[in-house]
Amino acid sequence: MALAHGRVIPARTLGLTLLGLLPVAFLVVFFAWPVVAIVGRGFSAGGVDTVLGDPQTWRLAGFTLASAAASTVVAVLAGLPVAYLLARVRLPGVGLARTIVLVPFVLPTVVVGLAFRAIWPDGGVLPLVLANAFFNVAVVARTVAGLWAHLDPRATEAARALGASPWRAFRSVTLPALGPAVASAAAVVFLFCATSFGVVLILGGGSYRTLETEIYLRTVDLLDLSGAAALSLIQFAAVVAALVLGALARRKRENAVKLRSAQVTARRPRGGEWWTVGAAVVVLGLLLTPIVSLLVESVSTADGWSFAGYRALNTVGQNDALQVSGWIAAQNSLAAATDATLLAMAVGLVASVVLVALRRSPGRLARGMGETMDVALMLPLGVSAVTVGFGYLVTLDALPGDLRTSPLLVPFAQALVIMPLVVRMILPVLRAVDVRLRQAAATLGASPARVWREIDFPLVARSVVAAAGFGYVVALGEFGATSFLARPDAPTLPVAVATLISRPGELNNQMAYSACALLMVVTVVAVALIDRFGSVRGRSTVGEF
Repeated sequence: MALAHGRVIPARTLGLTLLGLLPVAFLVVFFAWPVVAIVGRGFSAGGVDTVLGDPQTWRLAGFTLASAAASTVVAVLAGLPVAYLLARVRLPGVGLARTIVLVPFVLPTVVVGLAFRAIWPDGGVLPLVLANAFFNVAVVARTVAGLWAHLDPRATEAARALGASPWRAFRSVTLPALGPAVASAAAVVFLFCATSFGVVLILGGGSYRTLETEIYLRTVDLLDLSGAAALSLIQFAAVVAALVLGALARRKRENAVKLRSAQVTARRPRGGEWWTVGAAVVVLGLLLTPIVSLLVESVSTADGWSFAGYRALNTVGQNDALQVSGWIAAQNSLAAATDATLLAMAVGLVASVVLVALRRSPGRLARGMGETMDVALMLPLGVSAVTVGFGYLVTLDALPGDLRTSPLLVPFAQALVIMPLVVRMILPVLRAVDVRLRQAAATLGASPARVWREIDFPLVARSVVAAAGFGYVVALGEFGATSFLARPDAPTLPVAVATLISRPGELNNQMAYSACALLMVVTVVAVALIDRFGSVRGRSTVGEF
């Protein structure tokens, strides 16, 4: 931040304040206002205290937290060997492994739900836990790998020289150093698992419900706003706790990276390290299993192999299951994802710039504001998409143009979901820009705008483009909010898939699997391109969630 005789330049402060108003206004109008409105209606209807006092409510909350915790444990255990492979190993195929582990994270939830249903047709707790872990192995692997690549190996080598076994050296030296990254990743994974919607809806059926699916049931089917409001409060409390822990862990991780700025060159494994590499390969193989199962299911019929489902995407399905063809639904997805990505990038990039400026400010108040804003930007990931969507329908008519009937309604909801992910990808790269370069440019007379144009943007451009691509594929498969807001005559492809699997008929089932296969192929190609573009000297910049 530019200084003049130890004081912040007033014009810079004014400009920073004006910049900060954009993400704050976006959060207030498209997140806080709808959520407060729908929760307020629930309280005004009465009965919230009754719901909170009902033992069934707390059994539901207990199952949500327990299943999320189980999925988090599985994701952490599976992600650690993959993190080692990405951070410390030099072998052919490591780049491919980096792409494979990221693909599940951006797959649409309906795709993952159907993929696991192809393996476990009856659903249940185990596939539900494994499906949520499947989504989030990438969060653990790539977040931990980002710190592991910076750790100085001499401490571990010293422990080994003193007679420690490889496992004891890892447990007593490496694992404590990785603690902040593991804690940060675990908090984010728990957040995603506790608010999972599509996976629970498909695999849980009517037997297993979480807070998220119960909020959906009470809001959409029962119109029980007081019950939905009470459940939203419990969910919100858990989310805020996870976000605070994640923010604290992220700050420790960033400090750790600064203390160990020199990256360690990856090398070929030796001795017992091959066991860790083998474990990582097994995890990658398990990640591919549901994907392969879904592809097989998309061409399997009672009469043998067939591409009937793919051909039927040009129709409205068996017994007019859809109001538009599958290809029209795909076009709707592409259009909505484009609008959502443009909006999320505009808000996310500005938010990242403001957060970095606040972090570099000498004032404690400014840094505190930055940390608060950082947590607030993550809140949309942890609040029920149903609550947000229903809140849109009861509030946005007050805005000019009545967005409730606008085709931009779905893009706004999707942008709210992907904007935190965009910030998480751009922010660490912006923070890593050497402040001395900026100070030198300012000393030579460059304005703040020119410093950003000449110094910051060239260094973060690859991450900005990668974040845009990453956000696009996430928006393409977004299901939670979109399932509530998309009109029947203008569904996105994930919404069309959910409609098809709820209707009888083998052709509808084949269409659903075929549509999921196409979404998956598009996602895999996009992730491969994003990861290749976002890699610098073999290290991916697409790794901070």
